[in-house]
Parts: sequence; C-alpha cells; structure tokens
Amino acid sequence: MNSSATPDAPGQAPAPRLQLTGITKRYPAVVANSDVSLTVQPGEVHAVLGENGAGKSTLMKIIYGATRPDSGQVQFDGRAVHIRNPQEARQLGIAMVFQHFSLFDTLTVAENVWLGLDKSHSLADVTRRITAKAREYGLDIDPLRPVHTLSVGEMQRVEIIRALLTEPRLLILDEPTSVLTPQAVEKLFVVLRKLASEGCSILYISHKLHEIRALCTACTVLRGGKVTGVCDPREESNASLSRLMIGAEPPALEHRAVHVGDTVLRVEGLSLPRADQFGVDLVDLQFEVRAGEVVGIAGVSGNGQKELLYALSGEDPRAQPAMVQLAGQSAGHLGPRQRRRLGLHFVPEERLGRGAVPSMGLAHNLLLTRNDAVGGGGWIRMGVLQAQAQAIIGRFGVKAGGPHAAAQSLSGGNLQKYIVGREISAQPRLLIVSQPTWGVDVGAAQQIRSEILALRDAGCAVLVLSEELEELFDISDRLYVMAKGRMSPSVDRANATVERVGEWMSGLWHGDVQAHLARNRTQLAELDSGDTHAQT
Repeated sequence: MNSSATPDAPGQAPAPRLQLTGITKRYPAVVANSDVSLTVQPGEVHAVLGENGAGKSTLMKIIYGATRPDSGQVQFDGRAVHIRNPQEARQLGIAMVFQHFSLFDTLTVAENVWLGLDKSHSLADVTRRITAKAREYGLDIDPLRPVHTLSVGEMQRVEIIRALLTEPRLLILDEPTSVLTPQAVEKLFVVLRKLASEGCSILYISHKLHEIRALCTACTVLRGGKVTGVCDPREESNASLSRLMIGAEPPALEHRAVHVGDTVLRVEGLSLPRADQFGVDLVDLQFEVRAGEVVGIAGVSGNGQKELLYALSGEDPRAQPAMVQLAGQSAGHLGPRQRRRLGLHFVPEERLGRGAVPSMGLAHNLLLTRNDAVGGGGWIRMGVLQAQAQAIIGRFGVKAGGPHAAAQSLSGGNLQKYIVGREISAQPRLLIVSQPTWGVDVGAAQQIRSEILALRDAGCAVLVLSEELEELFDISDRLYVMAKGRMSPSVDRANATVERVGEWMSGLWHGDVQAHLARNRTQLAELDSGDTHAQT
C-alpha cells in the first residue's frame, strides 16, 4: 500500500475520511464507473443511491481494494492511497459487508469470522467476542453453528458482526438490511448511529429509500456509472429520490379483482423433523394456494421458512406423499424435476449457487429449470436457448453483456431480475418465490411485483415468502405467518395490519384464534337464544 502524506494545516477542519476523484472503471461490455467523485466526512453516514447496474458495488469494491480502477485518485484521511487488496484496506481501517456473502459453508460462524481477523486472537476469544457483539447489537447468532445451516438473513448477520469486530474507521454496507426484519433494522440503525457518533464514517448502499432518509445525512446518486446528483436525503421524499435515481417515479401497482380457481397447492399436516441440529422442526403445517391468487408467508428469518421451501421444492423429499399435493396429485415424495413436470417453478432466496451457477452464462443457466431448448437425443439447440435468454434480458431490463455473460458478472439486482424472469417466462401453474425483490432497486422491484400480479391474473397460483411486510401487503391476497416451525391461520390482506402480523411473527396468534372462536360461540348462542324466544 503506497501513500503520500498531506497533513492538515493548523486551524483547518479535519480532512475528509474518504475522497474519490475521477474514478473510472471499464469492463469489456460496460463502463461501470465514469469519472466518479465522492467525499465522505468523518462520522458521516453517506448513502450511494442508484439503479441496479448503476456502478455502486463496483465503486465500493474499488474503495475496499477488491477491484482496481483504470484511473482516478483515492484519498483516505487526507493521504493519497493505492489500495491493492482488501488486506491493505483493512489495515487502513476500512471494512465492508458485501451483498453476496463470502463465507465458507463447511466452517462454523466463529471460524469464518476468525479467518478475517488478526490471528493474535484465539478462536475461543473470537467466539466470546462474537457472542458479546451479537448480544450488544441485537444480531443474535450462535458462533458454533456451521454456515451451511444458516438462513440468508442469518448469514448477513455474520457478515455485519465480522465487519464490526474490526472496529472500522470506514464501514461499507452493501444492502445490509435486505433480509433483516424491521425490528432488527431498527437495532442495526442504533448501532450505526452510535458508530457514526464515535467518528466512524459509513458508506450505505440500499434500495430502501425510507431507510436512507431515516439514517443517512448525505447522498450521492449514480446513474449509468456517473454521478448525477448530491443531496441531503433528510430533505427529500421517496418520490424525489426515485426521480434522482431513475429519472421518474416507479409506476403504481395495478390491483384487479381476484378470481380464484381450483386449489393448485395443498399442504396437509406437514410435519418434518429438522434435517440438522441447527434447523427448525416443521409442525403440522396446513395451508393452500389457489389458481389466480397470491398468498404471502411472513416471518422472521430462521423460523422454518428454509425448511418449508425445501419441502415444497422437492429438495427435501422426506414428507409423506399426501402432505404436499400439487394439482391434485400427492407430491411429498417427488424430487424437483418431477414437481416441475406438474407445473411448479421456484425462485430460491440464495441467488448465486442455488438460483444460478456463478460461472455459467445466462443462457446455459436456463437449463437448470427448463428443457424446452433441448432437442432429440439430448442435443441443446443453442440458437433457441440464446433467444430465450435474450428475451428475458429484454423483457425484464437486465443489464448484462448478453446471453453468454456469466451469472456472477451481474449485479445482485440484475441477477435477481433474470432468475425471476426465467421462472415467470416458463408459464408455471404454481410459482414459489422467496425474497423476490432482495437487493433490487425501486423501479425493478415494482416491475417484479407487477409481473407477479400479471402472472396471478393469468391464472397462476403464486406463493411468496418475504421478510418485507410492505411487499407482502402490496401483492398478497391472503397472508400466513410462520413462527417456530408453525403456521398461523390465514388472514385476508384487507384485515391484515402491521401490528397484527408483527405479533403473529412472535407466534402470538393463538390468542387471536381463541378470541375469534369465542366471538363465534357468543354469536351462535345469541342466535340460538333469539330462535328460542321466537318459538315461545
């Protein structure tokens, strides 16, 4: 790491914590950053806002030393620096939480955290520090759990804790709250405000405009890799921030009257013991999804959603056949391919590794869930496959270098658009989507939600699992809540409130159910009494 000192003159204000000047980064298919300048002051929470593919993540990787710019200058605490790798960034006091996690599945939480820290600390010491930080920041996690047993939300907590343990001077957060609950977000914001008050600067990337307005004190807007505006988000509205970011406000969702058809998915008495010691038992789950409706499932991460998704997709075929019924057929024992033949398509919460093969091109990733481009004898019709991929890229506005672009080369939001588009364009009878708009900008999120509603209106049955209550309220016709491996009763969207669903997320629906039954009994008793009086 090379640097040249430029000390402040006596009486001058402190130098900016971070100053970027003329940063440019080109790739063969796209210019990710073009002459970008950015200034972050000590103790400032600075948002970087932009559409998917606007160049935000590339810029953060340059600051963290994971990517080298083609031109431009980086200054840290008033000194010109050339950060050649993340290790040098960490030595400066820069920590980063990536949108795509960098965790080893076979290692424990503590082992993963320990790998990124100074080895002067023992593994046992790191384990104790994780427990203390998790308790302090409200990011509960067991340091002894293997990473492969964690949900996406729990993995995100690990990444945040790992960054906080380095006591950074500049903390970069790339979509840190994408799969956190509203309660966990509030706790995280308390932590971030405390860090900022102690002089730590924070670069905050999020597509959640209300979060940026609530937390950040400055904002730089990127569009097409260029800076298009700088503002104080506290003085802006969601609509004005949207206009700065995408040049317009996202179109409003169009809701039509629901016309439900036959039951496409029926789950009856689904009980499964956890597959590992850190999993969640599924206990007597009962629900259904009918053609022409969107059913949402809310819940705090780690309450059985992952286990339910595996049981529905066929990744876990341990259920009794009749516990999962697809289009009237018992399917609990069927694998994923057999369930797809019955019309089930599935969007997992983990994009890279489960939703797409990172090193494969977008066209070849179609073959994971579709075989309509496979001809006789198993030969792949590449022209058909590329045309299908290009159609999805065009329809969903995916920013990519074409059908041959590797999945891992796309931004998180663009990859999500492609995977959702891949499954929607297959015209499923039943679509199951987990975290449909995780890490997706406001315009793209609205597009995905509109496509889901259009699919519903075309007669598809849709099941959405999300930790975004606002999202579920936007698109769901009915809601369930999962807590501790159990499923709440169904509630119509018109009767659902944030307060009620929030209580149910803690498993407190039994009181509501009993009160409802008591009211019914009272009403029946009154009717019976009225009939008796009438007869006498």
